[in-house]
Amino acid sequence: MKYFPAISLFLLWTTSTIARADAVSEMARFSVFEGVDLAELAKSGPKIMHGPPMGGRFLSVQSCYVMSGSPAQQVDAIRRWNPTRHSELKIFLHGDLPGSPGAADFSRLKNAPNNGSVQSFVDLTLKGGSELQISKAEAKKLPTGATGGGTMPAAVVNFWSELLAARARSFASGGSASQAPYDYTGENIRPNEELNSLLRQQDKIRKQFSGFVGQTGIGRGGGGIGPEPYWELLDVDDRGVVTLGAFYHSTGANGTAQAGDVLYYASGGYYVSLTLYQMWPVNVEGKASTLVWRGDMISSASLASLHGVERLGSESSMMKEISKAIAAFRKDVGR
Repeated sequence: MKYFPAISLFLLWTTSTIARADAVSEMARFSVFEGVDLAELAKSGPKIMHGPPMGGRFLSVQSCYVMSGSPAQQVDAIRRWNPTRHSELKIFLHGDLPGSPGAADFSRLKNAPNNGSVQSFVDLTLKGGSELQISKAEAKKLPTGATGGGTMPAAVVNFWSELLAARARSFASGGSASQAPYDYTGENIRPNEELNSLLRQQDKIRKQFSGFVGQTGIGRGGGGIGPEPYWELLDVDDRGVVTLGAFYHSTGANGTAQAGDVLYYASGGYYVSLTLYQMWPVNVEGKASTLVWRGDMISSASLASLHGVERLGSESSMMKEISKAIAAFRKDVGR
């Protein structure tokens, strides 16, 4: 009888080792990370690397890190996290949207901070600038020439409130495939095509998340729980941008989890952005933990003409921004 505890400890150690090996091996099969040491990763912090090369206006970055607690706890932490408390992330406003898009309230735009980024957003709206990513139908309602007091005049708040509410309703009814194209200035950019193009250029990732991402458009027909919609006012290259996003999550075998954060509309700066998470339960130095893989992909007009050193510079800049976001999240949630 006295040997049973020893046998039990051996089995526990063996099971833990196998689970850790499976998680690291699975991550290596679809990502850029090979031979990761979980104990070292837990001590050193996140690893962030360039993703596989992508052509045209697409760019990707991958990261991995270890958090304490289970994958389910990590999903919940991501869902609840509010990035506006970290000024370095330059996200000025963040708001969750109700289950019924018809009840969406964007009136908080009037509370935008008074800074150069927000002022550029207001000026662009009042002038009807060609950088605005809107449809021709939406452009007919632009408040060009309007005036008003405050950081963000009422005419600007009303225009964007109506536009964002309409696009949120459209997304709720048909996912990203239902989004109107950005054809205001002659181009015909369709958000759903941009999102699907991101995944087509990342075949290993697409297969890893095949049961999670819908085949008829992001946010329509996937296997995840969602959407949990939200909106933000943020800074992109020193210009204010309003954006619409949605969060999804799904549980898998053996306590694993997947999550996806899709930014399916942006008024400028980029066309779409997609962040995917794969999470595995692991045991690190006797503590229940989670190995997190994160993949960030973006489509932006400014990337299309970049090559060589310039493109590497954009990738490095994206890596720095993601590093800031992960550091802020880990600081709030705790290791």
